[in-house]
Amino acid sequence: MSTARLEALRLVGADGGPLRVDIRSGARPGEVRPVVVICHGFKGFKDWGFFPRVAERLAWAGFTAVSFNFSGSGVGDDGESFDELERWGHQTPSGDLADVGTVVDFLAGRGAEWFGLFGHSRGGGLAVLHAARDSRVRSLVTWAAVSHFLRWPVEDLRRWRAEGKIDVVNTRTGQVLAIYTDTLDDCEAHSEGTLDVLAAAARIRIPWLIVHGQADETVPHLEAQQLHGASTPGCVELALAHAAGHTFGVRHPWAGSTPEFDSVLDRTVRFFAAALR
Repeated sequence: MSTARLEALRLVGADGGPLRVDIRSGARPGEVRPVVVICHGFKGFKDWGFFPRVAERLAWAGFTAVSFNFSGSGVGDDGESFDELERWGHQTPSGDLADVGTVVDFLAGRGAEWFGLFGHSRGGGLAVLHAARDSRVRSLVTWAAVSHFLRWPVEDLRRWRAEGKIDVVNTRTGQVLAIYTDTLDDCEAHSEGTLDVLAAAARIRIPWLIVHGQADETVPHLEAQQLHGASTPGCVELALAHAAGHTFGVRHPWAGSTPEFDSVLDRTVRFFAAALR
């Protein structure tokens, strides 16, 4: 569908390791297009399921679409395998937030002037945080965004602290992935400061589209309503997708689209087109 060129490059991530970035654009030499930076969620990565389709569609619609793996994503050079286990284990939301800033700063250094942010799940919460503090960001779309980052039950948090790690099962691969206390420490230290998503939502003054499935089994749609309630009236649209789940019916590896995904993607592209022109 798209005639976009794909440029793959590496920046330096928050942990000092590689930050793998894909840039898709159909821009002519010297043409400056609005940029949309795409932020994946927890256990996600830039090549998961719908992210390449979102990027291609945005590039086809006249944007420069930029996707990347957070430095703590755990996914290495093959783009699929969770093989950077130490990086995964030491991930933090603050590190992820720094990665967003690194990508935006790099693109601004190459001449980009208008930015939109797109974030799914945990990436949605991070997009809210960054948009609230960066005046270069002119629009925001979040899908199934979290309203907070420390999402484990109290008993799990106690065990995590006592044992020095907590295991997360990747249902796709069957891998058991250990997260150390870096994340726990980070959330406990900054949940009422730089990682306070709801407080950041209250500072948003740009067009923001909140999309959430009413049948989301991972992040309850109540969190979308909380974000909407915390936001500035007149800036934000709330779109609840009836019967849609956390990934709008899309799986990895990509096995085709769904009506729910097509609908929210169409609305997302129209929203950015109106907000970034």
